[in-house]
Amino acid sequence: MFFSIDPTNGLAIYEQVVRQVLFAVAAEVVKPGEIVPSVREVARELAINPNTVARAYRQLQDDGILEPIRGTGLAVAAGAPSRCRKERLTLIRTRLQQVLQEAKQSRLDRGEIRTLVEAELTTLEREEA
Repeated sequence: MFFSIDPTNGLAIYEQVVRQVLFAVAAEVVKPGEIVPSVREVARELAINPNTVARAYRQLQDDGILEPIRGTGLAVAAGAPSRCRKERLTLIRTRLQQVLQEAKQSRLDRGEIRTLVEAELTTLEREEA
């Protein structure tokens, strides 16, 4: 599983780990029953405190996304992909609402907002190609 932490994006590091696991499960990069990297592996890979990763994993367990496998570690729970897809939509919708509210408060009109969104989508499509 690939993690990428951005300390400047305004989200707590543990929250970034949670979201990346949610998004990976939603996209079925990690499937039900698969073991996720250990706390130590993730902490070492990201050069962050293991307690931060442990906190993220605890939250994911509390949310029913990860489940302990005795003697092995944590695995993606059955049914987690559908829950993660719903959660992914909720998280993205919330962020979009915040951005749109900010655009509205800065007095951009609908046309300007649409132009910005279309331009960013075009940029993303180019980057993917």
